[in-house]
Amino acid sequence: MKMNRIIPLPFRCTVLLVVLMGDILVGGAAEAVELDRRQKAIVSTIGATITRAGKDYFEGKYESSGNEIRKALEQVERAVDLGSPELYDAIVVHIDKISRAHAMLELEGVSLPPFRRPARPTGTPSMSASDAPAPGSPAPPFFDTSGTLVSFTKDVAPILSGKCGRCHVSERRGGFSASSYAALMKGPPEGVVVFAGDVIGSRLIETIETGDMPRGGTKVSADELRTLKEWIAQGAKFDGDDPNQMLAAGTAPTPAMDTKPPAITQATGKETVSFSFDIAPLLVENCGGCHIDAMQVRGGLRMDSFVQMMRGGDSGAIITPGRGEASLLVKKLRGTATDGERMPAGGRPPLGDDAIALISKWIDEGATLDANESQPIKVISKLAWASRATSAEKSAKRAELADRNFKLANPSAPLAEHQTDHFRVVGSGSQETLKVVGLAAEKHLKVAKSVARPKSSTSDEDYFGGHATIFVLPRRYDYSEFAKMVEQRSVPSDWSAHWQFDGIDAYVATVASETEDEEAIESRLLAPIVSLAVATRGGDVPRWFAEGLGAATAMQQNAKSRSEKEKLRTLAVEAASSVKDAKAFLGNKLTPEQADSFGTALAMSMLERNRRKGLEATLRLLGDGKSFDDAFVGGFGVTPTVYIDQLLQFAR
Repeated sequence: MKMNRIIPLPFRCTVLLVVLMGDILVGGAAEAVELDRRQKAIVSTIGATITRAGKDYFEGKYESSGNEIRKALEQVERAVDLGSPELYDAIVVHIDKISRAHAMLELEGVSLPPFRRPARPTGTPSMSASDAPAPGSPAPPFFDTSGTLVSFTKDVAPILSGKCGRCHVSERRGGFSASSYAALMKGPPEGVVVFAGDVIGSRLIETIETGDMPRGGTKVSADELRTLKEWIAQGAKFDGDDPNQMLAAGTAPTPAMDTKPPAITQATGKETVSFSFDIAPLLVENCGGCHIDAMQVRGGLRMDSFVQMMRGGDSGAIITPGRGEASLLVKKLRGTATDGERMPAGGRPPLGDDAIALISKWIDEGATLDANESQPIKVISKLAWASRATSAEKSAKRAELADRNFKLANPSAPLAEHQTDHFRVVGSGSQETLKVVGLAAEKHLKVAKSVARPKSSTSDEDYFGGHATIFVLPRRYDYSEFAKMVEQRSVPSDWSAHWQFDGIDAYVATVASETEDEEAIESRLLAPIVSLAVATRGGDVPRWFAEGLGAATAMQQNAKSRSEKEKLRTLAVEAASSVKDAKAFLGNKLTPEQADSFGTALAMSMLERNRRKGLEATLRLLGDGKSFDDAFVGGFGVTPTVYIDQLLQFAR
């Protein structure tokens, strides 16, 4: 991965970038009066010029940014000369941004012609020259938030259900669920997608604006997009009774159930039936399509997670801990419920008596959970299988998954492969390219093993718990399509490699071709290889920990001189300035960029000499089967929350 994505921006650079790039996200803000084709082209041209100015400023090309602002000034002058009040209203947001950019570029020493705000042409005035903001005052907000508030339940939820329902309400495509207000605000593992009050920073809006989402031919109208923007600008507030209330795909939200679900009880170890090993596989096999990974759930019962299953459906809770045969789930499986058909439905064969008795006994023993309640039931089942499978069995499973995923992303491309001690390298390129990637990955394993040490008694195949896969994609387009088709998500435009681990499958996807320099291919592989090594030490290693250690290790490997290492420490302090506290970071309240920056800063602190032993102990305990939280306390003597808050206090 390119490492510049984790470096915090200087403050003034950030401000101007937000000011100028904001044009991308306010398209349609001035569409109350329909413009003709020529006028629309003028508005678009000015916006594109301002966007180029912002990118140049971000890259430190101040003179080039100034040239773009000069062009924008000329374009605005020509637009105003046309004498259209409607056109003026459409470009007034651009004028505000030019004013701010003009002032900030002059601070960088760029010589620009004087800026004078043009008067609105004759017509019904909406903002006369006298109404213009005084010098130094902030530009007007993108939205007027003083009027009627946008309702989540009445306005936003129907849009999400109708336009995002099939992929993110009924399913968790790309790990992102919008099945409830709480799920929407939490976001996917990569980070938050809705930031209250921040339209520009909300990735939900970005993916809609760029046309990346929704897929399948569905489109969000200009009015719907504006509703979403206004809701976020007004604080993304919830006006319902229960933020965890489920939204039904394609429908408005229904009233929350009155019946409270049973409390979730963790297993004691004395149970004879395990949810992870015995019950979860049965549910995944027999309930998929109707209640797990369902496009349209039946009876309001969603079972993607343990919490959802315990909450129940339209008929209330389906599990009564301690009373197996009295539980609705068992009655439905036996066909003895007073209403409705026997489960599983849809022509599937009924569960055998032994399987139903096993579920009933698990409920009799308290319906306890021996896994992380936040993990999907499918993941719980996978982790349970992986914990008992041999490395050879996991290698075979990963090869099967890799072949299937490659065909999904590249249906017509022939599959070539190359085997190394630790990796199975696959792709549609030449054998020579696959060998180059394989050699680079094995070289980086030496660095990875210095961070996440292998057990002395293990073989090469055991290091990742089976051979890890490396997908080699010849073009950036192929890499992007792989993420969309296989992972059901879009990757940032500056990525060229990333890693993935779900408990069973473990892989790195990277761009590499014959025309590329081998050093460039090698450099982009180091961070994801180290991250994958860290992630596979345990079943619940958080992304921030693995991603951060990979990025920090790669940065330290590239920093050779004392001055470069001092610069890294400065960057770590700057990253900490964007984080309020551990709760905000661990609760996914940061943008993905902020989260990655601070995750890297955390990892850099753990890699320092005085904390390195704590990190090594944490990784060793993970390898011994400890949960991440227990391993972290065992290594550093404090919880992750305390560690993060202490680091923030020190950095300030």
